Amino acid sequence: MRRTLTTSLLALGTVAGSLVIASPASAHGYISSPPSRQANCASGAVKDCGAIQFEPQSVEGPKGLTSCDGGIAGFSALADDARTWPATSVGKSATFNWVLTARHKTTTWQYFVGSKKVAEFNDNGAQPAATVKHQVDLSGFSGRTTVRAVWNIADTPMAFYNCVDLNVGGGGGTTTPANPSPSPSPSPSPSKTTAAPKPPANNPAPSASTSAPATGGASGTWKSWTAYKTGDKVTFDGVTYECRQGHTTLPGWEPPLVLALWLPVK
Repeated sequence: MRRTLTTSLLALGTVAGSLVIASPASAHGYISSPPSRQANCASGAVKDCGAIQFEPQSVEGPKGLTSCDGGIAGFSALADDARTWPATSVGKSATFNWVLTARHKTTTWQYFVGSKKVAEFNDNGAQPAATVKHQVDLSGFSGRTTVRAVWNIADTPMAFYNCVDLNVGGGGGTTTPANPSPSPSPSPSPSKTTAAPKPPANNPAPSASTSAPATGGASGTWKSWTAYKTGDKVTFDGVTYECRQGHTTLPGWEPPLVLALWLPVK
């Protein structure tokens, strides 16, 4: 009997261990502006995206992929070029703004158009800040262009993938950050990194009729599922905060936890 019980416990432990290993991490980072495809899904600018609308920061897959969805079946909407993805008009260069919920040590940040690598930034294994900005020369392209951005992690075989749709030569010298910097993937203060939560099971995501985020105002109490733009001011627990970067809020990303997005104002 004891041997049978021990065998059963070992088998159960093996299954449980495999479930833990297979469980994906919940928060990492994504490009908020110009809005990546997952950012457009999270803000409601593109509908019917599936699970990615609630976790735009989670497109993680093995290094070396060429897809927009990181090889994740549940995020396959991101690889659907037939969808009407909004294209941000830029000049001959663009500034890509990343918001990070987990600041993984980084080897490189790479940018591709098709199979051509157009830019690479080497962090040499350093931990990035809560927000990262890269200026990329796109003078070799014109018209509608999809840029695939890759964040290569230093201490794992994984990378994070973002596709950004642009209209190159459509105006401006650099991109103007678009309001949908959805699902902020801020990182807390340097001493602590907090993973952004997914909507809890007992608090389902808004229905299709209410999935579009509310519009933030110049002032008022902070609310989740609300789009705020740079300069907006909110109050939370009696403290006033100013929005540092446009984004759409999610439960669990209250201003004190995401100082990359909110600056306390005296």
